[in-house]
Amino acid sequence: MVLVSAVSFAVTIGEQYRGGIVFYVDGTGQHGLVAAKEDMRGHSSGMDEGYFIWSDVKSVCNRLVSNGYSDWFLPNRWQLNQLYLRKDDVGGFADYGYYWSSTEDGAYIAWYQNFNVGFQAQCGKAADIRVRAVRAF
Repeated sequence: MVLVSAVSFAVTIGEQYRGGIVFYVDGTGQHGLVAAKEDMRGHSSGMDEGYFIWSDVKSVCNRLVSNGYSDWFLPNRWQLNQLYLRKDDVGGFADYGYYWSSTEDGAYIAWYQNFNVGFQAQCGKAADIRVRAVRAF
């Protein structure tokens, strides 16, 4: 009989891991979320660089291929708040930045987070707001 021991590892907040920067780790230390190293590039039609309307952000995140990974997505409200709480560990956020979440409240409203003071609020999906993609590990 041959016994194989499991290799134990843990990642830490702020560590570069699996294509991004770790901002959330579960109790096992083996699963969590990483954020892309920078805001999404590009823009929705008629918007300034880096700004998107909500109808574009999910597909923009889902099409992202970065650091060898293609399973990026737009974070929900809870995930986005976790990212806000660790924004200094991740870095690269816009001054006076508002960021979209994937959480909707009806056909015309979605949630965003203010990354300066941390509040979350709803707004119309036609607003021009920044995006930071995340992925799970």
